[in-house]
Amino acid sequence: MSNKEKLLELLARTKAADLPLKESATNLVFGKGNPEAEILFIGEAPGKNEDLKGIPFVGAAGKELDKLLNGIGLTIDDVYIANILKYRPPNNRDPNEDEIKAHTPYLVEQIKTIKPKVICTLGNFSTKFVLAGFKVDGMKNIPGITGLHGKPRHMTVSDFSFTVIPLYHPAAMLYKRALAETMEKDFKIVKKHIGGTNKKRTLLDY
Repeated sequence: MSNKEKLLELLARTKAADLPLKESATNLVFGKGNPEAEILFIGEAPGKNEDLKGIPFVGAAGKELDKLLNGIGLTIDDVYIANILKYRPPNNRDPNEDEIKAHTPYLVEQIKTIKPKVICTLGNFSTKFVLAGFKVDGMKNIPGITGLHGKPRHMTVSDFSFTVIPLYHPAAMLYKRALAETMEKDFKIVKKHIGGTNKKRTLLDY
């Protein structure tokens, strides 16, 4: 079974699951991009535009991410993008621990299906989750993104090895333009860790 087929099967199971936030959300926001990608970006949760369209990073933060990707010679064709939460929290509030525990098993399945060489975490929640070895209970022991951004770390979880590169969330640039230069520098670090992108054009948009 191809990665695309595995993700479509996982998508169906995620839709059928009785997840927190499902009732208040408009759409499931599962993921988008290349199922064979060598690089995976993980955000926090869908926002208003993502909730309406059912696709991650289609709003203002998504446009900033596109620019940053283009700056290192990548497009959505080369990466896969998902979130910690699959449904939008009301008023874009922070996810709580129970929500993260319920949603992240589906994210972990996405990760294990794609098996990226590099995982770029966008913001505090995804950074803490990945650096805690995909364990929600360990997130409280991970420091904030301010001290971690742009510092690659090699990890092995079970039998899966990858490099994680913590990054500020692109949404932060909308409120603090001074971060733009920092993020451009951090994305150059990302570029150094991808030795050629996977060019299979089997895109998925959910």
